[in-house]
Amino acid sequence: MSAGAGPDTPLQQSFASVRHGDHAIGAGVLVAERLVLTCAHVVNSALGRDRFAQETPGPGDTVTLRLPHVAAGRDLPARVLREMWVPPRATAAGSAPVEPGRVPYHGDLAVLELTGAAPDGAEPAPFLQHNYANETIALWASGNPLPTVRAVPRVSAPPWIALDVLGGAQVTEGFSGGPLWDRERQAVVGLVAAVHRAPEGAAPGARPTTMYAISVPAIEAELPTLPPSAVPTARRGVQQLLTALERVLKGREAVLACEERLAARLGRPSAGPAADLERLVGLAVSVRRGIPELLDLVRDHEPPVADPYDPHARPGLYGAREDWERLRRAARTVRPAEYLTTRQRRDLSGLLAHCTRTDPRSLLERVLPHAPELPAVTGLADAMDALEGFSSTTGAPVPPLLQGVVRISVDERVAGVYPAEDLDAWVERVAARSGVDEAAVCQFRADVTAAAAPVRTPVPVRPATGTPAALAPRVQVELLPTATGRRFTYQIWTFADRQPHRLALVRDAEAGSEQVVDDIRRVLRTEVREDPETALVEYFLPSAWLGLDVDSWESPDSDEDGPFAPGITRRVVVRTTERSRESYAGWKQRTAALPHAKRLVLDHRHTDRKVARAQLEVHRDAGTVIVCCEPHHHGTLLRQCVQAGVHTVLWHRAEHGEHIAQDLLALVDGTDHAEVPEAVRLERARAMAEPDRDTHHGRRLSLLYDAPDHRPPQLAPDAWVLTQP
Repeated sequence: MSAGAGPDTPLQQSFASVRHGDHAIGAGVLVAERLVLTCAHVVNSALGRDRFAQETPGPGDTVTLRLPHVAAGRDLPARVLREMWVPPRATAAGSAPVEPGRVPYHGDLAVLELTGAAPDGAEPAPFLQHNYANETIALWASGNPLPTVRAVPRVSAPPWIALDVLGGAQVTEGFSGGPLWDRERQAVVGLVAAVHRAPEGAAPGARPTTMYAISVPAIEAELPTLPPSAVPTARRGVQQLLTALERVLKGREAVLACEERLAARLGRPSAGPAADLERLVGLAVSVRRGIPELLDLVRDHEPPVADPYDPHARPGLYGAREDWERLRRAARTVRPAEYLTTRQRRDLSGLLAHCTRTDPRSLLERVLPHAPELPAVTGLADAMDALEGFSSTTGAPVPPLLQGVVRISVDERVAGVYPAEDLDAWVERVAARSGVDEAAVCQFRADVTAAAAPVRTPVPVRPATGTPAALAPRVQVELLPTATGRRFTYQIWTFADRQPHRLALVRDAEAGSEQVVDDIRRVLRTEVREDPETALVEYFLPSAWLGLDVDSWESPDSDEDGPFAPGITRRVVVRTTERSRESYAGWKQRTAALPHAKRLVLDHRHTDRKVARAQLEVHRDAGTVIVCCEPHHHGTLLRQCVQAGVHTVLWHRAEHGEHIAQDLLALVDGTDHAEVPEAVRLERARAMAEPDRDTHHGRRLSLLYDAPDHRPPQLAPDAWVLTQP
């Protein structure tokens, strides 16, 4: 059977079903003429071994595959390539086994080689990095289209992507190892690895089932010897590239030699004597990072001239400097997001793994100060992928990618010469091979170094307290309540000392509030260094559950140190996972007005939703809202505040009346927005310290806090991406 022409034809031509006896137990994807990529745990299951077995399968261990859309019913034997066996492991470094139930883990990749040729009609899949705005689909192990799952990437948790399941079949065992297909971009964007199911009877608005996939950058990092993957066929800029190459690469012999060498680099068959300029370009545009490889190879083609960038060089196989610039512009038109060769990208990733002082989000803000929206990134490697897609602006001789690496090098040099000096050497090599002037790089490095010198001491401080600004560690709890609101599943993230976000704990089984707090205490003890400032605990909740009294939760009493009450000893705030694009626009407008913003009180007169929304529309510069009405109206007003983009909402869960409104106004009066969480924490502590005074407004005081120092990240299609502050 041959896959019919349709939107998913490339997926169908490459989809592989992994078998155990007569049953499909997992999936894979064809990545080269005879190579199939899948998860190691799928191979283990196919061989009847323990799911997380570490040992490399032996030469006699055969895995049975089928390509159901190309040759239905035909068994294809395959063997594991020993050099591409990457079993699951608990950490990025080392080989510690995976603890049952712990996600994410690392590795879990395997490459199978067919013992014979692939059936007619089979084609390697095109690959691209995932896009947060695009819906993806995944097929079940059999390849049947009926159990297809639809999902949208929500957050990166390297090495995985977390996706919200939107619809289709229930995610069960059998999806693992299969390609995650972006139908709009016509490319595989990951490999399905695991699933976290939503609890039965989840509350309205609760997050749906989460599916996890291994990202394309993680696959490339784990399997450096895997042949470069194909990419969707390029159209734009190809004619420009052909014209530019004709001026730079002259003569049939030069074209034949370059085509042969490029095919060897990319692991693709050469056309031999039939090669011409069109086949050379076709080969380059069909493979991930093929265009940078082509430019790098053409530059090195023998015989070289004295200086390939010298406009006065003698005539030869290379054109003048303007011809090279034209070639590079054409290459960026064809592949705007690919600047580096595969080797250059892997070398950079290896160096970035040793960098600890640079915050990826801040780096993007410094390199792209005028970008209207910054990509959501979770690590330096992720930030480099984002910068690689930006071209140099007018008057900037150093491309954004190289600017970013130079800034990282300057930041890291404070901690020692490694990896700063190696990063500098990497920049020099890439700049020279990319036609970037060495003097421009040196001048840019000197400017960044001079600008950074005066700001390292002293550390910025908050004016009222004298404590360091924006350095407080955070613990972020993404809470998924059940219908009763008394049991939860959740994930806990940490963000400390300007380090990338880290997924610290996942609780798949339903637990009560005491277990949630106990897990927060465990994460604080093991993952967070709480100097110089008390950690901030952020609960991310669906808008329907903003009324949960998470700020008053505590753990059970213990003989060791008594109960743990985060709302007293830590700053506890509520944030929402469900801001819309409209609310984000309001958020930005209120941010701009903050220096002169006033406080707004919503009381019993504003409990009608239309009246509340009208008040918020009239006061579009209000950054802080006091909600003071009967408790059963709190949910309505809180949702209206979120929809209007309000940063800070303060309310009392039990009391209301004019005296409470005045007390809460006095609490925030003259307080900078960044100091509000600490002011609320102290009021809660004062109320606890006065047990005989039941009327203290610090009791059951709650704070929704999404202020500018917690800038909401780039929007996913419907939900907030959690991992950026």
